[in-house]
Amino acid sequence: MSLLPVAEARARILAAVSGPTDPERLPLSACAGRTLAEDLVATRTQPPFAASAMDGWAVRAADVARVPATLATIGTSAAGKRFSGVVGPGEAVRIFTGAPIPEGADTIVVQENAEALPDGRVLIREGAAAGRFVRREGLDFREGDVLIPAGRRLDARALALCAAMNHAALQVRRRPRVALIATGDELVLPGEVPGPDQIVASNLFAIAAMVEAAGGQAIPLGIARDSVEAIRDKLEEARAAAPDILVTLGGASVGQHDLVQETLAAQGLALGFWKIAMRPGKPLMFGTLDGLLVLGLPGNPVSSMVCALLFLQPAIRARLGDPRAGEMATQAGILAAPLPANDAREDYLRANLTARPGALPLVEAAPVQDSSMLGVLARADALIVREAGAAPLETGAVVEVLRLDGPM
Repeated sequence: MSLLPVAEARARILAAVSGPTDPERLPLSACAGRTLAEDLVATRTQPPFAASAMDGWAVRAADVARVPATLATIGTSAAGKRFSGVVGPGEAVRIFTGAPIPEGADTIVVQENAEALPDGRVLIREGAAAGRFVRREGLDFREGDVLIPAGRRLDARALALCAAMNHAALQVRRRPRVALIATGDELVLPGEVPGPDQIVASNLFAIAAMVEAAGGQAIPLGIARDSVEAIRDKLEEARAAAPDILVTLGGASVGQHDLVQETLAAQGLALGFWKIAMRPGKPLMFGTLDGLLVLGLPGNPVSSMVCALLFLQPAIRARLGDPRAGEMATQAGILAAPLPANDAREDYLRANLTARPGALPLVEAAPVQDSSMLGVLARADALIVREAGAAPLETGAVVEVLRLDGPM
């Protein structure tokens, strides 16, 4: 089976994702990080009335066209407690930020440009044109406006808008369930004492965190030892958990002890592809098992995390109904050091960025790119994306960069 380009592999995985998960209604307080299941319509107008943007005096612009001017103060308008009268010629109302503009007034003189006099009048030293510091009714949005589309991940900004629209509960997508199985006799869990030929499992925790960061629900099922029976038992445990996606970590290559693909095939796996033209992450497996999406990530920790970034997280977002699930948010950077020619696999080089005001950031690849080195990945800000067969690049060349400083 030939090596697939990264973009084609991602397209095949996303094409196999079934429709979005079912919606569920949750209180607004429980919706952080969830994905909206329907377009959200404003139930009110914001602001619901013309309001002052500053502390000062609400006046008629015609009365302050020539200054200094002295006006009679006839009342106060505060947030939550409006002045109910009408501002007539030669009159002013003391007003505070967010308070309704009184009828008859059409501008705000800020308090720095006026002085309250002992006799209850106000001296206006600097005038204000009509509409100055007035937030008109509906400036932000109006009742009936569609403000947040279905498929939007609800962060703090979106939740604030939901609340301002007066929604106490939302229809959100059920979080896709992702079962995770690590494989290998060489693995022990953190806190255990490794044998002389063992290492501590890190993939299980990294990929679980990436599942959660993408909006899914991780179901870690521990470690399956290197036997068909042990892997089969874990697969049965996984299927009993009713996941949307099954992820195996390691054991999908061609070695004598790589038994995952063999065991899955015996259970009816329809293999979609195996092996990707990329580095790190070549031994990626994808298929379906009775409608269940199956991804076999490499056992190598860095390879596994890069594959999760490129393939697993987009699949989770697609299951949530994100219309941009297949997009990878890259940007340009300037090489701080030269790079050699690339071979026939797309390369993802761990790198660090240096911000430059008014210019593209400098980007420098780590000197050692061995895919077992988690420390290099943890210190990296980005991955430099290099096409298969790319020519050598000199210092100062523009490169494509995939940032890692957001949640992976």
